[in-house]
Amino acid sequence: MTTELHRAFTSLGRQGDEKQLPPYFLSYVVSDASAVSIRAQYGALVDSSANHVRIADVQVRIGSPTLDNTHGTHRGTAVRSLQLPLGDDRDAIARSLWQATNAGYGTALDNYLRVKTEAQVRAKEEDTSPDFSTEAPQTAIVAPAPPIRIDRAAWEQRISALSRVFRDYPDVYQNIVGLTVQNETDYLASSEGSRVITPHLQARIIIVAVTRADDGMDLFRDQTFEAETADGLPTQAQLEAAARALGQSLEALRKAPVTEPFDGPAILSGRAAAVFFHEVLGHRLEGQRQRGDEEGQTFTKEIGKDVLPSFLSVADDPTLTTFHHTWLSGNYTFDDEGQKARRVELIQNGVLRNFLMSRLPIANFSASNGHGRAETGHMPTGRQGNLIVTSTHAEPEADLRKQLIDEARRQGKPYGLYFQDISSGFAVTTRTSPQAFQVIPLVVWRVYVDGRPDELVRGVSIVGTPLAAMKRILATGDRSEVFNGICGAESGSVPVSAVAPAMLLSEIETQRQPQGTARPPILPIPGASARKEIQ
Repeated sequence: MTTELHRAFTSLGRQGDEKQLPPYFLSYVVSDASAVSIRAQYGALVDSSANHVRIADVQVRIGSPTLDNTHGTHRGTAVRSLQLPLGDDRDAIARSLWQATNAGYGTALDNYLRVKTEAQVRAKEEDTSPDFSTEAPQTAIVAPAPPIRIDRAAWEQRISALSRVFRDYPDVYQNIVGLTVQNETDYLASSEGSRVITPHLQARIIIVAVTRADDGMDLFRDQTFEAETADGLPTQAQLEAAARALGQSLEALRKAPVTEPFDGPAILSGRAAAVFFHEVLGHRLEGQRQRGDEEGQTFTKEIGKDVLPSFLSVADDPTLTTFHHTWLSGNYTFDDEGQKARRVELIQNGVLRNFLMSRLPIANFSASNGHGRAETGHMPTGRQGNLIVTSTHAEPEADLRKQLIDEARRQGKPYGLYFQDISSGFAVTTRTSPQAFQVIPLVVWRVYVDGRPDELVRGVSIVGTPLAAMKRILATGDRSEVFNGICGAESGSVPVSAVAPAMLLSEIETQRQPQGTARPPILPIPGASARKEIQ
């Protein structure tokens, strides 16, 4: 990589017609990834495979850091990807990199000319920050990730057995259980002199189960388990217990009443609060959201101002690998631009202090803080890693429940809501749409003021606007929980984690999810009646 990069950087644009347009920056990033994937459904194995792939991302920048071919809407075109040979054949690798570099230079040259033209005919931009930050070169030459070593036959039996658990739940119409073990090594070389090798190991089990209520509403539950290696995953007994809990939950959910639109007090469990903060707050603190005519810039002008209650602080720390013995999938040592990972204090005692920065500068923030992240084939942008929410107003969760009831009574509401589990959501950050969010809860309970037992409801969707929602937090619990997941954005899908305590909000708005029109299966699942008779 280094040899071909030097040859290309010292030759491109320095001969022939392109004499005046050599690149000022060139980088090669190679992802060398091996993975084992095992998948089962309905109690039987449906896939067991292993693969090894090498992908090179070549980034060419023409112009200067102040203005280059990546400016504005052209940013996503700066990366050229190509599959590399799996063997260490120097000539084959060099020729592959040469091909990607040549194509990348042609695209960069074309876009730089477009950028210069656009600069002459468009109105002056509000944020005139450069297109690329100046950073010190990094060197980290470490051993690559080791080969994957698992007993595939044993894991095939374990994954099939987990899927088989749902045979005891006839109303669970679909299920999928999957194991993915991936060992990846990323190699980065740049014309600035950076040489970085970053190994990353991850093992992940996901269990998904689906049912349908009699009125046609589709319902699902899922749970993931992550560790650095397969040996760190839960025991089979623990996994089977989790699968049974999902089955029982779905049986209860399909019989639960459908929610009505609600505006009142609520408690988010720690896991639910973690997802809530990731979607509602975290995405709006990513650096690139603060510049560009298309971005809503929710918090751009809020530096030094209160954006949360004073008892809350938020940091992003990708250097953490675990939290209270739970693996954090958003950890890394160097980001995808070769910058060292570091903890960033985003909000301190409710006051906004910083943003998650890649090498794309914004007004008053000219340098990366190690959060330039991307999936292979995408241009890195500021992204979350391990988002950590802490509180100085922590109370036992039993006290939060009492406060929820008191707040509902004060507002004249018959009940408050308790959000036990949340799946995912999305946040709109562009100006072309309202600055809103939507989060999809999976398990929601009504907590009645008059002392009636809590009631499970279904079909709930949380909606709102970020500035209002964040300031309605009254108190937090004294125990934090972890959410691990995969986050998708313009720079692709990357692993992330969020950690937060349970939270009491004075007001949260919900609406009904789409009802669905398809009826449950006409025929029962094969063998279901026989199992009921045995039970």
